[in-house]
Amino acid sequence: MEHRNLKSFPFLTTQRLNLRQLSDSDVKEIFLLRSDIFINKYLDRQPSKTLKDAWQFIQKIKNNSLSYWAITQKGNEKLVGTICLFDVSEELKKCEIGYELLPEYQGKGIMREAAIKIIEYAMQTFGLKTIDAYTHKDNQSSTNLLKELKFKSTDNVDETNSNLILFRLDINDNK
Repeated sequence: MEHRNLKSFPFLTTQRLNLRQLSDSDVKEIFLLRSDIFINKYLDRQPSKTLKDAWQFIQKIKNNSLSYWAITQKGNEKLVGTICLFDVSEELKKCEIGYELLPEYQGKGIMREAAIKIIEYAMQTFGLKTIDAYTHKDNQSSTNLLKELKFKSTDNVDETNSNLILFRLDINDNK
């Protein structure tokens, strides 16, 4: 469910990053993200095979989402990754978070910085109290990030993919 009270795309900033809407100029980097074997190793999605696939994905996101951000470093508008909120439930005050980062930018604290900003945004803007994240049981980088962000592993396993573990951030537990 998309956020009804948003009129325009929320541009967010951190100390080192800009979180902005996807643009057509991101097609090469989206293609790299969505076709990279290493990145897609832990994701259950159809990889992009062509730049046209990536362009179509960008169009779909731009036309339907106000909560899917391109991650860029300040002073350079080149996309280095993406982060999104999805399956938002205003009634339950919860959503899921997803993210991906080009390999050459991993291990530099970029996703941690972006995730902290998105979590803060979700809490302040929508009053969300719970954020879920599924990660592959073998994706140690994502598991470490989620633990660092105070997400707790649950006993829940994705019904369609038993390799995915649910991590949950309960905002009330972190006050």
